[in-house]
Amino acid sequence: MHVTDYDDFIKFMGEWGPFQKLITLLLCLSVIPNGLTGLSMVFIADTPPHHCVIPSNANISAEWRNHSIPLEDANGVMRYSKCTRYKLDVIKLLSDNGYVPGVDVNITELEQESCKDGWEYDREMYISTIVSEWDLVCNDAWKVPMTSSMYFFGVLTGSFLSGQLSDRFGRKIVLFATMGVQTAFSFFQIFSTSWLMFSALFFVVGLGLISNYVAAFVLGTEILSARIRVIFSTAGVCMFFAFGYMMLPLMAFFIRDWRMLVVAIAVPGVFFFPVWRLVPESPRWLLSQGRVEEAEAILRGAARKNGITAPEVIFAPLQVENDMEKFKRHTICDLVKSNNIRWITIMLSSVWVIISIGYFAVSLNTSNLYGDRYLNCFLSAAVEVPAYMLSWALFRSCSRRLCLFAMLFIGGAVLLLAQLIPRDLSSLSTALEMVGKFGITVAFTIVYAFSAELYPTVLRNTAVCACSMAARLGSIAAPYFVYLGTYYKSLPYLLMGSLSVLGALISILLPETHGLPLPETINHMQSIQRCKKRQTSNNVTRDTAAEQNASML
Repeated sequence: MHVTDYDDFIKFMGEWGPFQKLITLLLCLSVIPNGLTGLSMVFIADTPPHHCVIPSNANISAEWRNHSIPLEDANGVMRYSKCTRYKLDVIKLLSDNGYVPGVDVNITELEQESCKDGWEYDREMYISTIVSEWDLVCNDAWKVPMTSSMYFFGVLTGSFLSGQLSDRFGRKIVLFATMGVQTAFSFFQIFSTSWLMFSALFFVVGLGLISNYVAAFVLGTEILSARIRVIFSTAGVCMFFAFGYMMLPLMAFFIRDWRMLVVAIAVPGVFFFPVWRLVPESPRWLLSQGRVEEAEAILRGAARKNGITAPEVIFAPLQVENDMEKFKRHTICDLVKSNNIRWITIMLSSVWVIISIGYFAVSLNTSNLYGDRYLNCFLSAAVEVPAYMLSWALFRSCSRRLCLFAMLFIGGAVLLLAQLIPRDLSSLSTALEMVGKFGITVAFTIVYAFSAELYPTVLRNTAVCACSMAARLGSIAAPYFVYLGTYYKSLPYLLMGSLSVLGALISILLPETHGLPLPETINHMQSIQRCKKRQTSNNVTRDTAAEQNASML
């Protein structure tokens, strides 16, 4: 069978029957736990206000106790030092001799020391975070962004492994297995006794999270028809991720202890396992493996659910080509095998890295914005809903690469502008940052679906996971972009904005896929954009492309 004819062979089922509705709903629901977990570090690893502990047995007067912490300038605001105190033995000597701070002694001239007795944390916002539990402050403050980076290292590893496993063993088994890993290890985190143990478990959680997300994304893309596929891959699965993300600040508002918050985040994943029997394997993938009878059985079952009688023969033996490329094993190495696919992979991976840096850096920075951090996080999540709706509208009728270019350019330009806003206009600065997040979110949604359209079925899951794996390099670096803001507040915005504009320029060079059928083998892929007008591969005529485009409208 010419796999490019697959959509024609399954037209008998209809586009939006009970089967398609059920699959769309179940796969979309499966990503809600991902939205909860993906940015949970905003609250689990938030750093409460803190200062050095002054031991109760220090035997100093109340007046000296109130002046034992130095004041320091923090972006124009005077606050207690987080990492130093005046030497207690000196203060005790002055206190015993009756000296009055600020009157008899210029306290700013006293010698300082580190927080030898630990830190005292403000409990107004949180009962506990991993920062307050394991003192991840001052000399150990680097461990906070490292915790997020460990999680994204897990996502990187999962992107590398799960794509190849999914292309070899199937989308369904990888989806459920990795969801089990994510849920189980989230529960294991509450038993962490050290930062290192928590980070190691968080690594495994990240490994499972990206694997089940990509498996669900590709499974839906391959099962659904062209028109519904566009809705699913843009507004559908991404919208439910945003719903999970919006639930995060609501949960965190009512649950201020990090262990209980982790439990609440992990629970929704448990409810998905009973639907194993309702989620089928991808018929496209089964065909690519030569398992025609299994693919037909799934389609006949889907037809029965839709109240439709399937034809006696769906895929006749004469329709199945003896195409060795379809049946041979493909690996990640095939993504750089030919000159065309190599350049597509390099440019697309670069765009993924840039988008990932912008998306996660802006998202993780919400706790540093002015105003209520729960509200800021909710707004950061809520702005994704219209972004996904716009993504669907653009992806339905517009050029993929031009949309990607426009959204990245707008997002980058707004982030560059945000750092120029005066400090007293903090609301405007926050609003611009949300507009930047909006543009980058639209770009992130488009690049996911765009990547699935660029690569063939025999490599699609591996390719999307490889691009996602490249993006993890950006997400690993993203926490440190936020961390740079402690040294120079405008630096994260300058870097994120400049990189986004660069990504926009790269994306314009990619091939166009709008209105074209999904490729099934490497030979069916579109050619990279040249100076001269590109001809579509696989002998797809302009009339055929126009018909495909019309069907999506």
